[in-house]
Amino acid sequence: MTNPIEKAIFAGGCFWCMVEPFDEQPGIEKIVSGYTGGDKPNPTYEEVCTNTTGHREAVEITYNPDVFPYKKLLELYWQQIDPTDAGGQFHDRGESYKTAIYYTNEEQKHLAEQSKQALADSGKFKDPIVTDILPAKPFYPAEENHQDYYKKQSFHYRMYKKGSGRADFIKMNWGKKYQKEELREKLTPIQYHVTQENGTERPFDNEYWNNNKEGIYVDIVSGEPLFSTTDQYDAGCGWPSFTEPLNRNSIQEQLDTSHGMRRIEVRSEEADSHLGHVFDDGPLEQGGMRYCINSAAMRFIPKDKLKEEGLEQYLVLFE
Repeated sequence: MTNPIEKAIFAGGCFWCMVEPFDEQPGIEKIVSGYTGGDKPNPTYEEVCTNTTGHREAVEITYNPDVFPYKKLLELYWQQIDPTDAGGQFHDRGESYKTAIYYTNEEQKHLAEQSKQALADSGKFKDPIVTDILPAKPFYPAEENHQDYYKKQSFHYRMYKKGSGRADFIKMNWGKKYQKEELREKLTPIQYHVTQENGTERPFDNEYWNNNKEGIYVDIVSGEPLFSTTDQYDAGCGWPSFTEPLNRNSIQEQLDTSHGMRRIEVRSEEADSHLGHVFDDGPLEQGGMRYCINSAAMRFIPKDKLKEEGLEQYLVLFE
């Protein structure tokens, strides 16, 4: 039996910034940057940028709805854009940068309209939600240098996303805010020390260093999925070790010069929790990286509890 495959098309301003959030999510099979909404066949980037073709920059997402439903795609889409901006997105202005959800069938249309109304009713934004919901038209892939731009030109991409105002907008409107006092009450002393004070727990004396159950690990503060036991291995160091994160967009890496050393620190993207460090002495056949992570920074969810926790899309990892 073959898995059902569908396509979703979203315009969210610069298409470079609309690939990263969806990429590496379970059930997402392919993401193509391109142009749609206009009538000119096979437009070029330069032509679309003139705002005379009717096309908008967009992404076409090929996905398995049994793993990552369209409703979840919509939730993630709204969190990447300013849905109140009718003239473009952030510092990119004009028709080609306007937002839109292009539906490919009536169910997508219904779900898109429903989610747009729910966002409007939530009162999250004081201005009207102006993102268009339109029938899909032919989608034309963009030039190769625009595909997976966030991977190919990661430094420039990060600078652009920050400089355009998108990164700060997302953080301000969708990022969770955690008060130190609340976290002291919520977390155990070692969890607080590790995540909020960049601490390190004792090796071979922590909860998950030798875990042999199947499941995923989430940020102890935010619940954001971070790592999977499918990537965990015994590195002999006494801490949980992984060859890669579940989704590279859920972590951030930065230089750590504390204690007279030069290391790469790993922090969670959403809660900015200190997780551990990453080293280049991992298994070569699996990429050569070792994410050495504190147990106290994570909560383990066994695979038979994933659906109960609303994380059933990760069940595919254990099939």
